[in-house]
Amino acid sequence: MESARCKAFLKSVELGSFRAAAEELGYTPPAVSQLVAALEKELGVSLLTRSKKGVTVTSEGSRFVPLVRSYIARETDIYQLAAELRGMSVGDLSIAAYPSVATTWLPEIVRRFQQRYPGVHISIMEGVRPEIFHHLDMHDADMGFMAYAEPMEYEWIPLAEEKMIAVVPDDHPLAGAGSYPMSECENDDFIMTSWGQDREIMELFKRNNVNPNIKYTTYDTPAALAMVRMGLGVSLVNELSAQYWNDHLVKLPLDPPETVTFGIVLTSEEHMTRAARKFLSYAVKYISEEGQK
Repeated sequence: MESARCKAFLKSVELGSFRAAAEELGYTPPAVSQLVAALEKELGVSLLTRSKKGVTVTSEGSRFVPLVRSYIARETDIYQLAAELRGMSVGDLSIAAYPSVATTWLPEIVRRFQQRYPGVHISIMEGVRPEIFHHLDMHDADMGFMAYAEPMEYEWIPLAEEKMIAVVPDDHPLAGAGSYPMSECENDDFIMTSWGQDREIMELFKRNNVNPNIKYTTYDTPAALAMVRMGLGVSLVNELSAQYWNDHLVKLPLDPPETVTFGIVLTSEEHMTRAARKFLSYAVKYISEEGQK
């Protein structure tokens, strides 16, 4: 199979139209249509349904999507290996991550990786849980860094346990206490992240039979911490995400103590590109070293 035909098919499935696929690939819409038609003729299967609104993958075509993605990944591996044997390191790598990971672990992991593989172009996409899953589903990301929560329908590589903490304004009545009782979230104005759907936090409340007084919702943790600093309420976050926030707020251990597991999510480790597999090994090694300090 010609890789151009495969890429045209995958991009059309992802974007839902030949026009959008053409803009991404640098072709004309008729050229993309012809490439897909040629692939369908070669395979003897109808891959896409055409309409005035765009294209949708057929039931038969959906079965080819993971195989074609694997085919393209292997082609990429061939060129990356050839480059390495010529003394070069090239490729593209896309990483989706919680903002907390993107601002703490990833910079050092990327620095180490780029010292060895300077020719690899890296894109980092910050997002909350639904966005990371979307990037994986659309194959925009090679991997995602996030905290574990059920349901988990992807391959999971655990990396580190992080403590959950309460973050309160510096004038809060419990600011000088040794811990923050989780039940106090029913009395304090609570600031919830992930548009009010933070899976890790909601599971934490469920386990402890706490019904929080949710006053505000935010997109991500930095926004919630900024609101805490302004005295608008309290929030619960993982220790990693509050690492660089120390002014006009107080971090307290939870009572009872709670932790979350951070790790890497993948659609398929077997089908990762060489660049992605190498980065994965660097990430696991770095975070393992951090845990031993």
